[in-house]
Amino acid sequence: MSGGNLQRVVVAVDGSEESMNALRWALDNLKLRSTASPDSEAASFVVLHVQSPPSIAAGLNPGPIPFGGPSNFEVPAFASAIEAHQRRITEAIFAHALKICSDKNVNAQTHVVVGDAKERICEAVEKLHADTLVMGSRAFGPIKRMFLGSVSNYCANHARCPVIIVKGTS
Repeated sequence: MSGGNLQRVVVAVDGSEESMNALRWALDNLKLRSTASPDSEAASFVVLHVQSPPSIAAGLNPGPIPFGGPSNFEVPAFASAIEAHQRRITEAIFAHALKICSDKNVNAQTHVVVGDAKERICEAVEKLHADTLVMGSRAFGPIKRMFLGSVSNYCANHARCPVIIVKGTS
């Protein structure tokens, strides 16, 4: 499946082995357009990661204080600690992904966004002008999928570019 006509391929990674396998698949099977003129933007692979907002990541967003207290109360030190932890996780995910790219002699860009994964991935591929989105599939069972939803299914139906879902080998 190599056309050599792709300008920008976005690969969504979340640190799972499935997402890293999708990255390997994209690097092995998709060919980028060679830059013909100095005026054209260089073709690229973009490794995309979505961080959960700190309140969701912590699972501990204090509710509103009853009887007219402030409604958006946050403990700044706690939120900062969660954000720092998420940055370290993102750095580790990108380090692993970029090692995979380096092993295949491919230079890739990284891009991180914060929010709900399925919505942010679709927004990012549009903003980045992606020709193709590649992502892994964790193959949740029907019960887990009912409660958690399927990010890959959502993106396949809502992204404004073709989506390739790389299934696991198990």
